Order: sequence, then structure tokens, then C-alpha cells
Amino acid sequence: MSKAVGPAVVRNRVRRQLRHLVRERLAVLPEGSTLVVRALPAAAGASYARLGADLDAAVASARMPRSRRSR
Repeated sequence: MSKAVGPAVVRNRVRRQLRHLVRERLAVLPEGSTLVVRALPAAAGASYARLGADLDAAVASARMPRSRRSR
């Protein structure tokens, strides 16, 4: 995780939150898929619920066929 997210305490908190959120959503991912989560600086100030909603939106977008994705 980039130092742009914040100091070590903040980066570790965001990392723990994202790990927990991803763990809750592993069942909806196709077997054998690879998920890469990158925290942007705004994640430091985001609530747990907001991180979850953003992760849900990203997973839903990734599961869509490429021709239907919005840019």
C-alpha cells in the first residue's frame, strides 16, 4: 500500500478493513479468479461501509462482460 494513503497506522487500518471486506466477498468471486485491490488516498478517510460499497461496485463491474462496462 502506498504511503500516499497516510502514515503507517492509517495504512494498516485501511489494509485490515479491506482484507476483512474481501474475505466476506470471496464466495461471489468465480473460482480461480485473481482480485487486486488498490487503496487510493481517499480510502484513509472513508468509512467501513463506504469501503464495502466501493468494493461491491468494483467487483460487480469486474464481473460484467467487457462490452457492457462503462468507462
